[in-house]
Amino acid sequence: MTTTTRILTVDDSPSMRALLLHALTKHGFKVEQAEDGQMALDWLATNEVDVIITDINMPRLDGFGLIEGLRSSARHSDRPILVLSTESSDTKKQRARQAGATGWIVKPFDAEKLAMAVRRVAH
Repeated sequence: MTTTTRILTVDDSPSMRALLLHALTKHGFKVEQAEDGQMALDWLATNEVDVIITDINMPRLDGFGLIEGLRSSARHSDRPILVLSTESSDTKKQRARQAGATGWIVKPFDAEKLAMAVRRVAH
């Protein structure tokens, strides 16, 4: 029996959330969505997912804050977190790695590569 991989996408752009929803559900994933890091933390307090895909630049709580918040919680310390951002500087990537990100994907994303990355990190 196979279980469906559950993903939480975190992005403040409604159009990006729609693109992610379409691309990931097409590949058989179950997708939940949050508009920013704070909404994601609130939702994850009472819900579970297998993988988190987050943007960096968001209001209220950015991707770095979200990653740090998740990594400081025993419940989410090992959860795979992929950063999906228009940012591609080595400085930002290094900061995300130091915060605890599992991987980095640059927007615009390729749906096939994104699905492969999710499968690679999902347990």
